[in-house]
Amino acid sequence: MIRMILPFFLSLFLALPLAAQQGAEAPQPDRSATGGAQTLDDILARQRGEKVDDSFRRNATGNPDNAAGIAGQLGTLGGVSDAEVWRALRYGLDDVKVSAGGPEARVLIQDSGMRWLAFRKGPLATSGAWLLGATLALLALFYLIRGKIRIDGQKTGRTVTRFKAIERFGHWLMGGAFIVLAITGLAVLFGRMVIIPLLGHEAFSTIAVASKWVHNNISWAFMLGLVMVFVMWVAHNIPNRTDLKWLAAGGGIFTKGVHPPARKFNAGQKMIFWSVIVFGVSISVTGLALLFPFELPMFAKTFALLNQTGLPQLLGFGDLPEVMAPHEEMQLATLWHAIMAFVLMAIILAHIYIGSVGMEGAFEAMGSGEVEEQWAREHHALWLDELQEKGRAADPAKAATPAE
Repeated sequence: MIRMILPFFLSLFLALPLAAQQGAEAPQPDRSATGGAQTLDDILARQRGEKVDDSFRRNATGNPDNAAGIAGQLGTLGGVSDAEVWRALRYGLDDVKVSAGGPEARVLIQDSGMRWLAFRKGPLATSGAWLLGATLALLALFYLIRGKIRIDGQKTGRTVTRFKAIERFGHWLMGGAFIVLAITGLAVLFGRMVIIPLLGHEAFSTIAVASKWVHNNISWAFMLGLVMVFVMWVAHNIPNRTDLKWLAAGGGIFTKGVHPPARKFNAGQKMIFWSVIVFGVSISVTGLALLFPFELPMFAKTFALLNQTGLPQLLGFGDLPEVMAPHEEMQLATLWHAIMAFVLMAIILAHIYIGSVGMEGAFEAMGSGEVEEQWAREHHALWLDELQEKGRAADPAKAATPAE
């Protein structure tokens, strides 16, 4: 299922930075007056951020076989000028030979890095900040309007085991690691814009180095927790008809006294689960590509598969590039890593809200693992019924009445 969903998100989100870098398609001017060289219109179009078909100069890298004959003692200038040599290096068309290193060592000029930097500092950072800020604002507004979701019925004083110790360990391992990863990732992304003006360059240098070290090493804990949570809970998170009833009632979140039945996980929790799995796997894969630079290229191959499906063209992104320099692979990995992280951070903020101040009795499920029986009855009635049938929870209806 993940293999089917992940390419869709790859096409949708990765096409955004690509489209931002490439800009709108610009009309091609008449270059007959310049002998095929670029014109003023080409230069102005690039300055406006429009996409210019630069194949007219990308392929103008000279031809050594067309060198003029030797004339006297000065010899020949050859069939390739200095400008043509640098142009071939810029577009990765020159046959560069190196004594050490892989394909990345043969890339001497790679100007797409400036477009990557502009997108990272501009749309990515701005949109990410707005997403997190809007999420916090909406949660605060919801709390002011709805207040804390209380247990409506009379508390019984009896508790039910909600999660075992191993389940809570996997949850907190993944959740705690993700919080640290989010903080350190935000520190690196917004450091130059926020930390340097407030604390100075030296303080940011220390924070950035520490954040990078912590981020790289605690990522393994997140991935381990992700695997544990998936193995333990995937069977309980398969959608069923009960989820439709829960969604139709809004989960009872917006209306007091409404408690739609649910099993161990309701529809809302299932959406959180699959969001964590899908986005978490995507973040982990791109994170591994960044931990081991140039070892795990994935975007060119993914784009080739997506182009065959026609999905990018259907969404208006055109044909995605299928040939990339190793550095472009790394740049897209950083962008995709950050985009997915921002989306998952917003989702987790909502999850933290419901599991803490948003709902009475919810934190105990992952705190002690024991929940009030009445809480279980109101929010997970079908699950409680199953436990009582199996004898894992007290059933007052079957309790023996004392003799008179």
